[in-house]
Amino acid sequence: MIRAKLWFRCAAMHDPVTPRVAQPALVGWEAKKRRVDLTIERAFNGEELVRRMKGWVTTDPDKVTEVVKKYGKLKVLDDRELVIEIEKQEDVAKLEKDLLDNFGSEVDIEVVKGIR
Repeated sequence: MIRAKLWFRCAAMHDPVTPRVAQPALVGWEAKKRRVDLTIERAFNGEELVRRMKGWVTTDPDKVTEVVKKYGKLKVLDDRELVIEIEKQEDVAKLEKDLLDNFGSEVDIEVVKGIR
């Protein structure tokens, strides 16, 4: 298994950025006839986290997700860090080329070692 970070260009500063979960989503309920004191914390999955980048980066995150899904799976490790899990080394090169062809220098990946 090969893991890579997905880097976007920040719409404001044009620096490479990758989404990271700072705090899980807190979901609660509102009841019509009584009080419900129940909340749950729920982490984002990889696609949800990328989708939240819309407007903050220079590309459409949904289109980036479509390209990435051809070669690997977006995953959030330890409920914090976004990575792409890719099965074969040749798919890494194909993904890099496809991202370059579709988004130029606005999106790229970085293979990382040591992420469990």
